Amino acid sequence: MITLKNVTLRRSAKVLLESASVTLNPGEKVGLVGRNGAGKSSLFALLNGNLHEDAGEYYIPTQWRMGQVAQDMPETEMGATDFVVEGDTQLGAARAEVAAAEATDDYDRMAHAYTGLHDAGEYDAAARAQALILGLGFKTTELDKPVNSFSGGWRMRLQLARALMCPSDLLLLDEPTNHLDLDALVWLEAWLKKYEGTMVVISHDREFLDAVTNVTLHIDAGKLVRYGGNYSKFEDLRAEQMALQQTAFSKQQDKIAHLQKFIARFKAKASKAKQAQSRVKALDRMEKIAPLLSEADFTFEFKEPANLPNPMLSMSGVSFGYPPPEDAPKGTQPTTIVHNVSKSVLAGQRIGILGANGQGKSTLVKTVARDLAPLGGEVTEGKGLNIGYFAQQELDVLRPDESPLEHMIRLVREMTAAGKIAGQQTREQDLRSFLGTFNFGGDMVKQAVGSMSGGEKARLVLCMIVWQRPNLLLLDEPTNHLDLATREALAMALNEFEGTVMLVSHDRALLRSVCDEFWMVSRGGVEPFDGDLDDYQRYLLDEAKRQRELAKEEAKSAATAPVVAAPVVVKTGPAPEALRKWKKELAQVEEHMATLNTEGAELEAKLSTNPHPSVIAETGKRLKAVNSELQSLEEQWLALTAQMEG
Repeated sequence: MITLKNVTLRRSAKVLLESASVTLNPGEKVGLVGRNGAGKSSLFALLNGNLHEDAGEYYIPTQWRMGQVAQDMPETEMGATDFVVEGDTQLGAARAEVAAAEATDDYDRMAHAYTGLHDAGEYDAAARAQALILGLGFKTTELDKPVNSFSGGWRMRLQLARALMCPSDLLLLDEPTNHLDLDALVWLEAWLKKYEGTMVVISHDREFLDAVTNVTLHIDAGKLVRYGGNYSKFEDLRAEQMALQQTAFSKQQDKIAHLQKFIARFKAKASKAKQAQSRVKALDRMEKIAPLLSEADFTFEFKEPANLPNPMLSMSGVSFGYPPPEDAPKGTQPTTIVHNVSKSVLAGQRIGILGANGQGKSTLVKTVARDLAPLGGEVTEGKGLNIGYFAQQELDVLRPDESPLEHMIRLVREMTAAGKIAGQQTREQDLRSFLGTFNFGGDMVKQAVGSMSGGEKARLVLCMIVWQRPNLLLLDEPTNHLDLATREALAMALNEFEGTVMLVSHDRALLRSVCDEFWMVSRGGVEPFDGDLDDYQRYLLDEAKRQRELAKEEAKSAATAPVVAAPVVVKTGPAPEALRKWKKELAQVEEHMATLNTEGAELEAKLSTNPHPSVIAETGKRLKAVNSELQSLEEQWLALTAQMEG
């Protein structure tokens, strides 16, 4: 078990934890919650050994293996599968021992090394890694793509897969859902529910915490309090405590007022000086109970739209996608993702846009927001349509050298030039006051945005959207950098908004509280989704299972396909010379793969009979060579089939 006994943690002069004591038992799934800056990441640093306690005692079993997501952006040309396999530290150590043993003539050492390699899962490592990669939303065609070819968010998914690949007794996850779509999030929840070790997770997604945790640790004002139960249970218990504490605080304030009145009245009288002094000491000794209502959560509201066109917009036979790249050869066709959509968006609708990763949710929203032109059909906008658009990459669009006030002044200029001012106050003092309602007060209005946290940047984007008084809100993953309090504030503001909302989010609590209808983007179309989010989660899990089974079947058929198999059928005319050549090569590769698969099975069966160490060493060496050759042949098979399909 993990124990903290009277532990104190400091960051410079600031005390993050003071005399904190808690016990975490093996197998517990712990949610670590608290306001930004409360000390959650510092406690993680203590758990993983990067930070030591300033006072008190901390114990973690020395034999426990630890898994955690690296926070740095990976920079490597290594293929995705190999990169994730490398996360298995036990397998890496076994491989290193085999290499060291092979450099000697010690057959006993080689035998033990190959047995260790087998026990570490060498022969199914790639399959395990690929199951993680596919579960987190990658396509089968991306399994061997270089890590550097992916965008930042996808590389962080690979870091997550790498952490899950590592055999561990303690798993530390810091905001693991930030870069995930809802389908990948649902898969991750299912995976973590089966995890048998101890887990500590920091997350601002309440439904994720409810699904995967059974203990909650709350950091507040230097105190660490353990609650039995998930986040919702913690909220209930915390609310009860707050009510009791507020009552105690009120009573204490009455007592303090009485003591202060006595002191003020009698401290100057010699006859009462001793009693007055004792009251002063009592007042000093009295523990102040912090009024919890002073931690009032951040709130905001969307202003009433200047007008509400109905319909907001209508789509007739619209196709969504991307134009060809600028450097593409002349005549290259655009990439169409969603076809032939005919729908209307009405005033007051609350539409949640669902769909598995890569189906076109963001493409749909970008086209409605005018960031992309439709590839076909017609989008007709209602008169006076005013769109407020929060894009996934919106935080990157902010100018890092400018302050929040400079962003607002520039927005005023752009809105004035476009003739879109609708009663907003535009003086600098008014803009400062408006920024203050979004917690940008004092010197923060002149602080460079580049030095702000992701949550502060997201708040600034929301502030700029609210100021514009939109009547149609397009929100694409708006909660990625928001803490729980700000997510609650956003949900409340959206529910009171009188215009129309179209929302893409992996935050199911936000979708449940805001949306009253859902559109499903799937298989190139957009259809109403009649079920609720629980039905949708079941659909995503079934779809993910279907995709994994399909990938397994493809891999199995690739490895065991008969010589007569012909993956390409030419319907008319004789086969070209190149095609005949590729068919012949493919047949030879498949025959060789079948032979190697048979030999590999025989070698594994031989190892399981506990033979002499020298036999184990030779057999292990040969099995390693067979698997290496099989991997090379599978790559050759994929290349040939790709050529033939082309």
